[in-house]
Amino acid sequence: SGTWNESAHSSRKPTCQQAVFYATTPLEHLMSTIHTTDQLGAALRTARKQLGLTQPQLALAAGVGTRFIVDLESGKPTVRLEHVLRVINALGGELQLGGLPDAVPEDAASRAADLCN
Repeated sequence: SGTWNESAHSSRKPTCQQAVFYATTPLEHLMSTIHTTDQLGAALRTARKQLGLTQPQLALAAGVGTRFIVDLESGKPTVRLEHVLRVINALGGELQLGGLPDAVPEDAASRAADLCN
């Protein structure tokens, strides 16, 4: 398995309030629990290499610069989220949030509040 999974390497469990990010790779259909920018970079680098892509090829596919891919894979903490999402999409992955309360659509919350009044 080329995907790093923190839960397999640590006894630390995320709290209910902690955002846990999952990047799904198309080759293995495994999820990686990501807590740091370094872990995100490593997971994306692994996925890129599994797909046989160079950094410039991934940059072109994602519509970002090669320097962005280099920074992202090295764990730079100030990368633009919009560009990170483009890279994940170009790799065939998706971003999921775990450990957060389920989002309730605003209109549903409003209708529920009306029923209580």
